[in-house]
Amino acid sequence: MTISVSHRAGGREWLGLAALVIPALLASMDLSVLFMAAPWISAELEPSTGQYLWIMDIYGFVMAGLLVTMGSLGDRVGRRRLLLVGAVAFGAASLLAAFATTPEQLIAARALLGLGGATLAPSTLSLIRGMFVDDNQRRTAVGIWTAGFTGGIAIGPIVGGFLLERFWWGSVFVINVPVMLLLLAVGPFLLPESKDPAPGRFDPLSSVLSLGAVLPAIYAVKHLAEEGPNASSLVALLVGLAVGALFVRRQRRAEHPMIDVRLFSRSSFSAAIGANTAIAFASAGMGLLAVTFMQTVLGLSPFDAALWMLPTILGSVVGVAVASALAPRVRPGILVAAGLAAAATGFLLVSTMRADAPVWWLIASYGLLTLGVGMTSTLATSLVLTTAPPERAGAASAISETSTEFGGALGIAVLGSISAGIYRSEMAAEAPAGLDDELAHTATDTIGGALAVAGQAPAEVAGLLLDRAFAAFTDGFTVTAVVGAAILLGGALASAVALRRVPPGEPPAERA
Repeated sequence: MTISVSHRAGGREWLGLAALVIPALLASMDLSVLFMAAPWISAELEPSTGQYLWIMDIYGFVMAGLLVTMGSLGDRVGRRRLLLVGAVAFGAASLLAAFATTPEQLIAARALLGLGGATLAPSTLSLIRGMFVDDNQRRTAVGIWTAGFTGGIAIGPIVGGFLLERFWWGSVFVINVPVMLLLLAVGPFLLPESKDPAPGRFDPLSSVLSLGAVLPAIYAVKHLAEEGPNASSLVALLVGLAVGALFVRRQRRAEHPMIDVRLFSRSSFSAAIGANTAIAFASAGMGLLAVTFMQTVLGLSPFDAALWMLPTILGSVVGVAVASALAPRVRPGILVAAGLAAAATGFLLVSTMRADAPVWWLIASYGLLTLGVGMTSTLATSLVLTTAPPERAGAASAISETSTEFGGALGIAVLGSISAGIYRSEMAAEAPAGLDDELAHTATDTIGGALAVAGQAPAEVAGLLLDRAFAAFTDGFTVTAVVGAAILLGGALASAVALRRVPPGEPPAERA
């Protein structure tokens, strides 16, 4: 198979790309805006530690569980149609989240957002695969899409800070609605419909098996990280692995599988998926902690924290530009490993933070992290798209997005749990004096609880409590950064080895 380079995209395709960046931008904005709103949500709804983590990561968990189904569905019913239906669902779920009055309601609304997001995510990349046939144009388009996604992480806090200083916390969800309306208005005119011309029959059992494999595994990892090994977590993990094995077995035997598992036999595809997972795991988990650190330990307002985060967008833009410029000449193994190593270096610099450190040091370190994210994501996503045949673009995109969303949600759960565990351990070891048992428990559970208790305590007790809480949270923050760096360095080594024979600029699908 030889892909023609004569069919180059025109003005309509590039305008269509702008429309496709909208849901990518929104997805990342939604996550980072929620980071900013987290202290307000904690104060208003008073979730427990477990509920707080579920509020943060249920969106990614549900999306990860349904992406494969939705990617396969998009190949069958049409990717543009699925994208627009998903926009309606996402907007409606955003309104439900905005007006939630209990932690349980917000968790349920975030789960519905994950359902809507699962219809959006695979459609965007699969449409790019069909709109941009020329390899260099496709790589540029993927880079722009990646820049939009990573840029949303920086733009989100600005929007969130502005909204939170003027409106209630639910406004960070309401902002999704006009963005989805814009996509619904321009999508039918700018985006071509595409689907698999011979998709075969949809397999409901495979859909159930994919969900049954992901959700128990997520439950197990989350509870193992929070509580350590126990019977329920181990049973859930075994169930997830067993159902996952059944899913793979069915895909191997099905005439029209949801996922062509043979793609994983290609080192370029597997390495790209692994790189996306590793960088999403590390960066999403650190994102939540970094924003919380700025607003609690460093004492910044939401809007000031957002302004400080804005320069980090430059790192992602530089990473995308470097990846796009060097990809035609430098082996992807070298570039992907370099991107992961750059992100790991940013994590190691974050690990040197102290409670009295200047905020600019955190931002500079985080900027290096975003450079690595932009570089790695552009290259890995491009490898995934060029490995899969065009008619299976939806399923391949779903696998890529599943790895990213699963990795990000898992990172929030695992890294967040590590940080929370260190915080609780250190606070429990030196229980604040002068507090009754209930207040002491609240202060020991989360740093948000410590801030709330300090506001009620006498000045001397409050000062001592905050000093201990800030030191404990900083220790959890820096240890988590070291864990993230180790994961990224391992990913860099694995990527360099797996991609060592892939030459620069040549689509893997042509060599398969």
